[in-house]
Amino acid sequence: MSTPLSVSELTQSIKNRLEPYFANVVVKGEITNFRAQASGHIYFSIKDAGAQMPAVLFRGSAEKLTRKPKPGDEVILHGELSIYPPRGGYQLVVRNVEFAGVGQLLMQLHARKKELEDKGYFNKKRALPPFPKTIGVVTSPTGAVIQDIINVLTRRHGGFHLILVPARVQGQGAAEEIAGAINVLNHLKLCDVLIVGRGGGSLEDLWPFNEMCVAEAVYRSEIPVVSAVGHETDFSICDFCADIRAPTPSAAAEIVLGEKQQMIDRLERAQKQIETHLLHQKQNLRLRLEKIMAQPVIRDPFAILGIYSQKVDEISFRLDQWAKNSLTETKMQKKQVQSQTALLEQSLKSSLEKKREKLRSLYLQLKAMHPQNILQKGYCIPFTQKNERVMMNSSSAKVGEQIKLLFHDGQLISTVEEIHGK
Repeated sequence: MSTPLSVSELTQSIKNRLEPYFANVVVKGEITNFRAQASGHIYFSIKDAGAQMPAVLFRGSAEKLTRKPKPGDEVILHGELSIYPPRGGYQLVVRNVEFAGVGQLLMQLHARKKELEDKGYFNKKRALPPFPKTIGVVTSPTGAVIQDIINVLTRRHGGFHLILVPARVQGQGAAEEIAGAINVLNHLKLCDVLIVGRGGGSLEDLWPFNEMCVAEAVYRSEIPVVSAVGHETDFSICDFCADIRAPTPSAAAEIVLGEKQQMIDRLERAQKQIETHLLHQKQNLRLRLEKIMAQPVIRDPFAILGIYSQKVDEISFRLDQWAKNSLTETKMQKKQVQSQTALLEQSLKSSLEKKREKLRSLYLQLKAMHPQNILQKGYCIPFTQKNERVMMNSSSAKVGEQIKLLFHDGQLISTVEEIHGK
């Protein structure tokens, strides 16, 4: 009984025996299942009518090519066969690519594209309704496409209705079902915008979307059509006839409600701007209020007003002092006036009394000198009898002349008998 081998041992044994025999092979066929990776490596299948095999064109070899391969190309590949143990499969590692001509399907696609372009089928482009309420979808009910569309729409939007018209998207009869679904939605006017699509695949898988019946249905649709067939690198006749081409079904869901989303985004931005503006305003007002509250006149009014209040107090005190001093001075002046008045009165009285005494003395002197008083002392005053003039001396008399002698108690007439001089 032979010893059993592990899977890895058996696979490695096959790899060691097989790869040396197919170290330099040349294979002719059509490229399909094309995938270009971000790393620069290209993965695809090479096929003919009876078989297909996987192939890989690594980045180093791809960069040397003057023309990059694409789906549908008829090519002659140079490389070696390689066993890939993790999957237990084989693949052709391509070192060089020769283009044998465009594949039959691709030639048919280009011819149909040119025919429809000449007829103007690609020129009918309409704007999508900005706020569709009902969205129609033509795709497989069991595939991932419808789930992706529903997930995107429900995650980002609300308030819409979705109508799915199921149709096969691959194989015989698929094109007729797709066209029929588009026509039904238009005939019954069931939706505002229509998504037609499926997931990625080979050119053969996507071929129903290149059929004339689908192109006719999309072109004659009164409902705006968004085509989302395959991946971003895939193109179909349906894409060119549609009003808008979406790179993926998920992107189509974004596009049909894009205007609504843009409006929501604008409103949200406006809301954020308003909130930010109000917040800044609030902060600015708070800072201004804090600055105002920090001012001495607000924080402590007497810090400023106290100076003026103190000045008022000083002025009031000075006025009080002035009033008191003025009153005291007035009282003193009054006392001085009263005192001076008393002194003046006393002086006047004294002066008056002195003058009165002097006057009395003069009076007495005058009285003493009054002729009447002199006459009382035994004297008499002689007058001429003729003109009754006082005789001032003896020479004014004449012998024999009569003279009048005035005494204190009367007068007499006398005759001059003798005159005796000094």
